Amino acid sequence: MTASESEPAPLRDASTVVLVRDGADGIEVFLQRRVRQMAFAGGVTVFPGGGVDPRDADADIAWAGPDAQWWADRFHTDPKSAQALVCAAVRETFEECGVLLAAADDGEFPQPQAFAVQRGQLVDKSLSFGEFLRAQGLTLRADLLAPLANWITPIIEKRRYDTRFFLAAMPEGQSADGETTEAEVAGWVGAQAALDSWVAGDHILLPPTWAQLRHLAGFATVGELLAEPHVVEPIEPSITPGAGIAGLKFPQSDLYFAVAADREVPGLSR
Repeated sequence: MTASESEPAPLRDASTVVLVRDGADGIEVFLQRRVRQMAFAGGVTVFPGGGVDPRDADADIAWAGPDAQWWADRFHTDPKSAQALVCAAVRETFEECGVLLAAADDGEFPQPQAFAVQRGQLVDKSLSFGEFLRAQGLTLRADLLAPLANWITPIIEKRRYDTRFFLAAMPEGQSADGETTEAEVAGWVGAQAALDSWVAGDHILLPPTWAQLRHLAGFATVGELLAEPHVVEPIEPSITPGAGIAGLKFPQSDLYFAVAADREVPGLSR
């Protein structure tokens, strides 16, 4: 039984980070292929991200950049939820990539490798992100993030997320390692190359990831991408009963399903 045959599954807040850098052939993005055993979207290529930790909603942390109200306005939510979403974005980037968007009091970025133990504790949730920042004297760098998009899982799915997409340029002096048990493959790839590989059938993209990659591929440099204002409006694909995944409608869905209609797409009900 799908969620559409009863009450829709509850929405869970989540954050996804589109981590980018300049490459020889345009913008490159850090992507991960989730292990097939994952309950949601196993085997699918995604950006780093995950659910919020409620402990971060009102945590007392040092913060640089746009405040929680600013993020709440951009992501159509309340300040507490916005703080948790920003914390989730920074925490998940650290957990899944080893990239830490937080700085010491002098503005210098610490070497993330020094926090290997704490990284594991964040993953198993024995340590909250707020506790980690306070203990290490770090300031969350919200100024290194930009709002990008907001996608909501269709009501027919058993697991549903209200996911805010953040954009972040790769900080100098750090490297993304992809050392996470949630991914079997991780690394940098050109945005257009990732789309071309999807068309060739080399990997699977869900509509939100596909849409962000198409957006990134339209820019020559990270600087141009970050200079572009992004007005975020929630996108929740509509459904056509009995039509399977091809019955989902979202901006430019006809282009997506021209390739994906006949494929098995984990995370989308047929």
